[in-house]
Amino acid sequence: MDAIYIPQLLQAPERTEEIQVQEFLPGLDTLTPVRGIVRVRHCGNYLEVSARAEAIVTCTCCRCLKQYNHRLMVDTSEIIWLDEAANQFDDLPLEREVAVEDLVESLLPQGNFYPSEWLYEQMCLEIPHRQLCDTNCEGIQTNGTANTNSENPLIDKRWASLEALKKQLPN
Repeated sequence: MDAIYIPQLLQAPERTEEIQVQEFLPGLDTLTPVRGIVRVRHCGNYLEVSARAEAIVTCTCCRCLKQYNHRLMVDTSEIIWLDEAANQFDDLPLEREVAVEDLVESLLPQGNFYPSEWLYEQMCLEIPHRQLCDTNCEGIQTNGTANTNSENPLIDKRWASLEALKKQLPN
């Protein structure tokens, strides 16, 4: 996907550009290409960006470590403010308190919007944090069950030498 020059959106029909997506996004490991549509509309002092896209990724279960496929589906929209002061961090202190209302995306009005980067970020936000192959996954299964019998307990073979030494000592 090519970058969109923001002032050029003003000349587009209805100030909108729709991009059909059917490609692999750099940095996002998917089994299938990301398929969908990204819509960017210039609304004067902000961009309204929306997307509907999907792809399939391979995840690793956090409990049993099996790999499984997961469908990522994005259906989102975001407002990105156009601000002349966007991305100017030269005069800011190293530490400063940020108000909640300042936590917004902004771009230069004469700059570019990169739909592939924006879609990449949205797809990454859809990757599940808790990756489970099944809600009833019991985790890694061991071949033997834990033997609670005191006559013949399961012994880690790495401790066998220490166990032999322990048997030589008087009680």
